[in-house]
Amino acid sequence: MSATTMPATGPARRWRLSGLLAGIVVALALLLAVLGPVLVQQDPLAQDLLALNEPPSGAHPLGTDHLGRDVLARLASGARLTLLVGVGGATLAFLLGAGLGLLALALGGAARAAAFAAFDLLRALPGILLAMLLVAALAPGPASIMLALGLSYAPMVAEVARAAHARESASDYVAAARAFGLSRLAVLMRHVLPNLVGALLTLAAIILPRCIVTESVLSFLGLGGTPELPSWGRMIADAGNFAEEAPHAVLAPVLALSLFTLALSVLGERARAAADPLRGGTS
Repeated sequence: MSATTMPATGPARRWRLSGLLAGIVVALALLLAVLGPVLVQQDPLAQDLLALNEPPSGAHPLGTDHLGRDVLARLASGARLTLLVGVGGATLAFLLGAGLGLLALALGGAARAAAFAAFDLLRALPGILLAMLLVAALAPGPASIMLALGLSYAPMVAEVARAAHARESASDYVAAARAFGLSRLAVLMRHVLPNLVGALLTLAAIILPRCIVTESVLSFLGLGGTPELPSWGRMIADAGNFAEEAPHAVLAPVLALSLFTLALSVLGERARAAADPLRGGTS
């Protein structure tokens, strides 16, 4: 059998299988977040003091927590909040980092210097520390966390946008567009920006799981809003004190958070491989 007709190798099959499993995990998480109220009839805030820390049963498929609340209902409600805040924070990071960064690069001069000086100041602090400071300074809640995530990860997006912009700006087609008299902003919108979409989408697959993990850490530390507001980080913090009595209550959000962020990371790796022709999609 010739090399061109040999079946896929073991690494190639594992590569495709891991991508398929990651896609299934992400799809299930999105399904739980969107259709949670339909699929789970229990109230995530309803307490049953006669059913504290009960193991999984027919009435409660994932058991109850220390206040008798249904773990599955809280997991579904927490998925909506965690995904909303994570996606919102990542979107804001791209609007600030890529939007303002590319606009400043197109304008040049003082605008470019001021914008990237601000990004350098934000980048001087670790992302999680900056997010904690911002949330603590503002009123704790989902909106504050989204703002904190956006400001924390905007410098990373801005640096990638600047590098990609510099690469594309050195291309012949950009030089030709400028020779025809197009302004910097017109060149950016018509010629440079369409060629940056692939790099920015790949970066989005990297930043999104980081935003979700950061949101969970902030919620775990009590900075995610009111105590009864269900999120995966808050569920882990609440159930951690009763791990011996009700391990199911802490394992459910831990596994959900771990599997979901791992799946997003795998999909991000697939996006990077697809954007890199030298990797061939199998490494």
